[in-house]
Amino acid sequence: MAVTVSLVALFGLVLFFLLRNNSTTAGAAFVAVMFGFFLASTGAAGPINHLTTAVVHSIPNL
Repeated sequence: MAVTVSLVALFGLVLFFLLRNNSTTAGAAFVAVMFGFFLASTGAAGPINHLTTAVVHSIPNL
């Protein structure tokens, strides 16, 4: 679990700087995929899924 969280932090930090510099390369896409993959392995996956489900269900009510 600790390794997954540290990888999420590492890939999140790298992705932040790549997005800040408007870098749209294959490397940036790889970092984004790896960030999502490791984020799904953490305890944050459940709340993120609940949040996106709530947003999707609230869109028709707008």
